[in-house]
Amino acid sequence: MFNTHSLSLCHRGTRTLLAGLTLSFSLAWLAAAQPVSATRPFPPPPPDDWLLASKPAPARLVQSPATNAISLENGLIRRTYRLAPDGATVGLDNLMTGVSLLRAVKPEASVTIDGREYPVGGLTGQPDHAYLQPAWIDQLRPNSNAFHLVSWKQGKPAAPFAWKHKRHSADLPWPPPGVTTDFTYAGSDDATRGVAVTVHYELYDGLPVLGKWLTVSNGTTKPVTLDRAITELLAAVEAESAVDARPTNKWRLPPISVMSDYSFGGMDPVTSCRVAEWLPDPEYRTQVHYERKTPCLLVCRPPIGPGVKLDPGQTWESYRVWLVVQDSDNRERQGLALRRAQRALAPWLTENPIMMHVRSADTKTFRTAVDQCAEVGFEMIIYTFGSGLNMENEDPAYLAKVKADVNYAHAKGIEVGAYSLFSSRRIDDANDVINPATGKPGGAIFGNAPCLGSQWGTNYLWRLKHFIEQTGLDLIEHDGPYPGDVCASTSHPGHRGQEDSQWAQWRLSADFYGWCRARGVYVNAPDYYFFTGSNKTGMGYREDNWSLPRAQQLIHGRQNIYDGTFEKTPTMGWMFVPLTEYQGGGAAATLEPLKDHLPDYEAHLANNFGGGVQACYRGPRLFDSDATRDLLKSWVTWFKEYRDILESDIIHLRRADGRDLDYFLHVNPALKRCGLVMIYNPLSEPATRTITLPLYYTGLKDSAWIRQEAGKTRRYRLDRNYQISVKMNVPANGRTWLAVERP
Repeated sequence: MFNTHSLSLCHRGTRTLLAGLTLSFSLAWLAAAQPVSATRPFPPPPPDDWLLASKPAPARLVQSPATNAISLENGLIRRTYRLAPDGATVGLDNLMTGVSLLRAVKPEASVTIDGREYPVGGLTGQPDHAYLQPAWIDQLRPNSNAFHLVSWKQGKPAAPFAWKHKRHSADLPWPPPGVTTDFTYAGSDDATRGVAVTVHYELYDGLPVLGKWLTVSNGTTKPVTLDRAITELLAAVEAESAVDARPTNKWRLPPISVMSDYSFGGMDPVTSCRVAEWLPDPEYRTQVHYERKTPCLLVCRPPIGPGVKLDPGQTWESYRVWLVVQDSDNRERQGLALRRAQRALAPWLTENPIMMHVRSADTKTFRTAVDQCAEVGFEMIIYTFGSGLNMENEDPAYLAKVKADVNYAHAKGIEVGAYSLFSSRRIDDANDVINPATGKPGGAIFGNAPCLGSQWGTNYLWRLKHFIEQTGLDLIEHDGPYPGDVCASTSHPGHRGQEDSQWAQWRLSADFYGWCRARGVYVNAPDYYFFTGSNKTGMGYREDNWSLPRAQQLIHGRQNIYDGTFEKTPTMGWMFVPLTEYQGGGAAATLEPLKDHLPDYEAHLANNFGGGVQACYRGPRLFDSDATRDLLKSWVTWFKEYRDILESDIIHLRRADGRDLDYFLHVNPALKRCGLVMIYNPLSEPATRTITLPLYYTGLKDSAWIRQEAGKTRRYRLDRNYQISVKMNVPANGRTWLAVERP
């Protein structure tokens, strides 16, 4: 597996942001254009930074009949396809930097049918795979055993599933606007004649993002087995050249980040993505590396399978991948691009309800907690793990009891969720995942686990849907969604055997989350299922750290938010607040009695609300005194007043270390209140510091109006690096904040 963080480290972009993590944060914007090829003209970089543009550049399809080519382009990137003598990508251009990313022509995809591999399209005969001369393209010829292009059509993106808008979220379109092309290829030998492979592309307005997936249709009179499917084979320009042997993880990689909906077994896009690899290209014979192992061939394929059997007339649709073309090697700018792409491709991740985790499903305890949520302005309550709620219970009396409690919460304006455990549990030998190495249960990713394709798994998904429908629940917290287990059973009804077990289980899980999304059911899941419908995963923390003394929890909490929001928006990750003891730690680690620990309770609220992040406030109650209630209500009120900017992107300035102030900046160039700075003081004495704030990503150019909390507004002039310096007084063990507005 590759690391998407490092995919762009090679690229010395023409628009590079130099970011530092010191107290005097320095921002320098470089705007020198790279040389433009005389033989392959590129348009100049867009006049406005795409991350700041108020009007996104529209995606369009451009036809070039003279060269038998078409291209998808939006002013940021362009992918060009040859239509004859066969379909093939002959250009991938980064229009933001004026460089070509493609060095060689490869097949558009590859499928293995009944044990034989077939390229899909592509052209052969390129004399040198180090670079692609336009003059060479007319001399290339089709692959003899390939699926060949027979038709293509243009369209607009279509939603793979519905999104029911049910709660506060960003005002984003679904599906994202753009343009699509579908290229259909036909099999040409006796074994595949009648089988069609359609390669789907999507390019979006205002995003350097290209989506791709396949559909395979069996138009023959007999079943065929799709053993393997490669959706992308991209011969990218190498990020660097090295002669000597080098470990795989030491290479710089091309400036293309890869995301996919075939993601599981991880809380971040790097760990969870299961389909993308950067590999050596055996056809690249002129590369500098002596062993010819430069990682410059992007291959997108699942680790195993899909292994699906297609009956006559049946069509299989693949996982999706998205290529995010980066214009900088700066980590912050790369993260901003990924976060913008994720918001566009999964806009429901901007839903961010304020939630409590109630520890008991007892009606009295639950309704008391609901009353408290309503009184202080919380928006959702969840029957947490260990509460006693059982979503697999089909007893009508039990369902009626839960429904009555849910109705009580709804009448108070509070949404209700419930917890269900899938993995990390044992059912029985007939329904558990069968280890291919032993032929027995055990040895799964989390020890023992049920197979989602077993009869129990099928019934389990039905029970969850039934419970949600009968009780009116608004959320499911799904612990251990399908994590990637391979199952060797040949008797489970949901898959044929080991070869299709991973695909089948992922498909069942993804379809369930899509069902939830269409009903407006919020999904918390400790895996990266955002592109199939989930709303939130862990921000990133170690659970037993919540048993540390309270002061340490607070530093760790800010570190977790700081680190987690490089890849996630604030709305994508949950945090945790142990109102009662959690995994040990005793009195020193807990907030109860709440009225006795108000400073620490407030510090948790300031950490999370100040980061735009929602935490799981776990306990039997939210407050135990008027003072506790008032404190909680004041922070909820503050968060809702500044919600639009707090849920926007974070620019990372100084990470918490307990040694001095730590702070970060929320930015949103589309808002009048375009920035908000949160500043924390972990020291036992007041701190006076002059801090430098980079305001480039607020969209401000000349000046900014700055206000500290409820104080007077002051106008600041931005220097040539789009930054200002502000003198701050921060109370001991406290915090403050600055609002940034347009003049």
